[in-house]
Amino acid sequence: MKMDIANRADIQLLVDTFYTKVRADATIGYLFNDVARVNWELHLPRMYEFWENILFQTGSFKGNPMAAHVQLHQKSPLTAGHFEQWLKLFLATVDELFEGDNAELIKQRARSIATMMQIKVHPSNDPRSIL
Repeated sequence: MKMDIANRADIQLLVDTFYTKVRADATIGYLFNDVARVNWELHLPRMYEFWENILFQTGSFKGNPMAAHVQLHQKSPLTAGHFEQWLKLFLATVDELFEGDNAELIKQRARSIATMMQIKVHPSNDPRSIL
């Protein structure tokens, strides 16, 4: 039986496993590797803080992920397919590693975040809008 997400160490395992998949992914890997050119030594600890805050309300995350994704979209358009693939990988990683109330909660929050990111990068007045 799998354990639930209980602490920062679990968050780190989830984030590290997820981003290993992302970097190798044919659909979205290039956005992280080639377009954003993510500095993983800086990005991963920020993602630990982000998801720890999302799940446990630690208040440790400072940043504006919406603005970062809008800027990325301006460099290379983010499509509905990109968000779907990101979410698919995230949900699969959670399911692979954990089960329980917190695992379900983080998946629900990820769905909400993916939805909000899509809305922010595709304003409703944009004819290419996915909405």
